[in-house]
Amino acid sequence: MSDKRSMKINLSARIKEEREYLGLSQQQVASHIGVPRSAISLIESGSRRISAEELSQLAELFRTTTDRLLGRDDVAPDSESVRALARAAAALSAKDREEVLRFAQFLRTRKSNQPA
Repeated sequence: MSDKRSMKINLSARIKEEREYLGLSQQQVASHIGVPRSAISLIESGSRRISAEELSQLAELFRTTTDRLLGRDDVAPDSESVRALARAAAALSAKDREEVLRFAQFLRTRKSNQPA
């Protein structure tokens, strides 16, 4: 398989993975970027090219970078527990997310202040 074909398949898989991770339907993603739902299905299957503008809009929607979607980042994937926390936090109100963030910051501070 050529590098170009492999990159296209990986991009398609990442888009589907990010959409599912956030619990979004293909219709919700399509509405956000202004394309028919069938276009998202074709993108996820690798049958449709994606424009730079669409890629940028997807990165914005998924709260990630275009480099991550393209597989150009060097960041290790999050552990499943971190991903589960993110999914749970996404369903909270803004006020509750702020509370969770404050608690996480408290825990991090507490841990750094404990003797070794």
